[in-house]
Amino acid sequence: MRFAWFIRAAILLAFVVILMGAYTRLSNAGLGCPDWPGCYGQVTVPSQPSVIKQAEAKFNGQIVKPAKAWLEMIHRYLAGTLGTLILAILIYLWASKAASKKLALLLTVIVVFQAALGMWTVTMKLMPIVVMSHLLGGYAVIALLLLIYLVQWQKTSPNNGFAGKIGSSIQVHALLALVALIIQIILGGWTSTNYAALSCTSLPICQGNWFQHLQFAQAFNPFQGQHQTYEFGVLSASARTTIHVCHRIWAMVTSIMLLTLAYRLWQLDILNSRVMAVVLTLFLLLQVSLGMSNILFQLPLPVAVAHNGGAVLLLLTMVCINFKLRSAS
Repeated sequence: MRFAWFIRAAILLAFVVILMGAYTRLSNAGLGCPDWPGCYGQVTVPSQPSVIKQAEAKFNGQIVKPAKAWLEMIHRYLAGTLGTLILAILIYLWASKAASKKLALLLTVIVVFQAALGMWTVTMKLMPIVVMSHLLGGYAVIALLLLIYLVQWQKTSPNNGFAGKIGSSIQVHALLALVALIIQIILGGWTSTNYAALSCTSLPICQGNWFQHLQFAQAFNPFQGQHQTYEFGVLSASARTTIHVCHRIWAMVTSIMLLTLAYRLWQLDILNSRVMAVVLTLFLLLQVSLGMSNILFQLPLPVAVAHNGGAVLLLLTMVCINFKLRSAS
C-alpha cells in the first residue's frame, strides 16, 4: 500500500509538471534561460546585479528576465524531482520482480528522452516539432504512471473494476476513442507550438472565407526551415488557420466518439461502468467549455493552462476505461 501511494504521488507530480510546462510555454518563458540545464551558467536564476551583468555579457548581450527565467527553472526542478521518483519506482519494481517492471523500464527510457527534448527545446529555440514532442512526452509519462498503478492495483484488488460480461465491440470503441483523443492532443500541441490558438476567433468554425485559404502542406510540415528563433511562430496566417481548423473539426469528431462511448458504458450497467461514464462526460464537457472560453475570451492564461490540464484528465480517464474493459474480459 505504501508503494501505491508512492505512485500516486508521482502521478500528481507529473500532472503538476505538465501544468507548469504549459504555464511556462503560454507565458512565453520557454527561452527564459538560454542554456540547459542551468540558467545563464548558474544553478539558479542570476539575481545579483554584478552576476546579471556578467551573464548578459557571456550570452551575447541577452537581457536577463528573472520572472520568465524562474518559471523555466521551477519547471526544470519539478521535472528533475519527477525523474528521481520514476527511477525509484523502476528500482523497486525490478527488485520485487513485479508484473509492471517492463512498463517502468519503458517509462524510464521516455523520461531520459524527455530530458533530451527539454534541452533541444532551448538549444533549437522552440522549434515546434521539438516542443510538441516534449509536450507529448509529458502526456506519455503520466499515462504510463497510471498504467503501472492500475496493474499493481489490480494485482492487490482484482475485483475493483468492471465486473460482468464485456463485448468486444465496446472494447474496440474504447480503443478507437483513445486513438482519436491522442490525435486531438497532438493537434492541440501543434496548434499551441505554432501559436495558432487565436487564428480563428469565432465559433463554431472560423470566420470569413477560411476554407479558401487552407494550406495543409505548409501547416503540417514538421521542418519549417532554419530561423534564429521560432518563438511566436514562423508560419503564415493561412497555415496557422489550417492548423486551428483541423484542431477544431477533429475536436467535434473526438467529442462524438467519447460521448457515444460514455452512453454505451452507462447502458452496460455493471460495476463502476456508470461511474466512468459520468466521469468521462463531465471531463469532456469541461474540456469543450475551456476550449470555447479560450476563443471567446482571447486565450486567457489560466483558461489556456486549464485546457492542457483537461486534456490530461481525459487521457487518464480513457486509459483507465480501456484497461478496465480489457481486464474484465
